Parts: sequence; structure tokens; C-alpha cells
Amino acid sequence: MGSTGLRMRASGLLAVGSDTVMGTAERRRTPGADEAYVTPQRSAEASDRDNPVGNAGPYRPLWVEEPARRRRLPDPVRTAAVRAVLLIAVTLLQAMVAFLCTMAGSWLAFPMVISSVVSTIAATWGALDVWVTRQVWSQRHGVVSMPSSTARALRRERRRSRRQARADERAQERIRRRGGAGQLSHP
Repeated sequence: MGSTGLRMRASGLLAVGSDTVMGTAERRRTPGADEAYVTPQRSAEASDRDNPVGNAGPYRPLWVEEPARRRRLPDPVRTAAVRAVLLIAVTLLQAMVAFLCTMAGSWLAFPMVISSVVSTIAATWGALDVWVTRQVWSQRHGVVSMPSSTARALRRERRRSRRQARADERAQERIRRRGGAGQLSHP
């Protein structure tokens, strides 16, 4: 049954079967002459756990979209982070297998311990790779706002070249408007 209330037919009997499932259009439609909506009153002490069908109160969606609190990581940083998580997961798995093999007295314990040590080094490298990649991306794309930032100098250089290109374009347009006057030679 929908969360907007119990649906009743003109005969006064509750609808059963597929009639109890209401689509969005039905929920927003006002009741006609042959049907009426009956909304039961919800007691103050009733909770959603007491009422699993959710017949009381207005329609509530299953989830509400909220804006992201932080921006998405840049692609190179995301790639490095995924790689680091996979390396850490494999390292933890190997450490667990090495521990269990050691407890069982298996011959596989020694190779697993050695591979766990190697995986630990790789996982550490992966975590450092995320940090370095993030720092490099920030430096190149101007997120770090310090006077010594490389990105600031690059932005300044790009602005200067755009300004120069616009000035050259305006000069060419001026020459075209004058009909070529001011040129030293004509082709």
C-alpha cells in the first residue's frame, strides 16, 4: 500500500492485489467521485519500526540527493588512490594467510611471510604515490595559492599571451577597417 494512505473503492472495501501499488501519477491525482483516500492518524509514539508499511504521513522518497561536500578527486589522483587501496587490500590478505599458515604449521607460512613483507613495501609506496600525485596535480593546476607556486607563474604567462593575442587581433582589425592604410607594401 502506498505511503499516502489507504485507498478505498466506492464499495467501501480495501483494494487488494495490484490495486494497492500506486504510481506517481496516482499519488498526485486528486480523488475522483468514485474513490476516496483515507489517511489514518499516526500516534505520537508510533515509529517507522512500528509501522513497516509506512502508511502514515506524506510521501517520502527512498533517498534524498544531497550535493557533494567535497569535489571529486582529479583523475590521476583517483587512479593512484585506487591502486593504493588494491595494494593495501592484497597486503592485508597476504598477512592474514601468513598468520593462519603459521598457526597451522604449514610449509606455506615462510613464503607468505616473505610476500607479505614485499607487499607491505609496495603498499607503502602506493600510499606515498597518492600523496605525491596529489601534490604534483595541485602544483600544476593552481590549487596551491602561494607566491612560489609554479601554477601561478603559468597562469600569469597564459594571461599575458592571451592579452597579446587580443591586442594583435585588434590591431589587425584596425588595419582592415582603414582599407589597408598604414601598410608599407601591398602584395
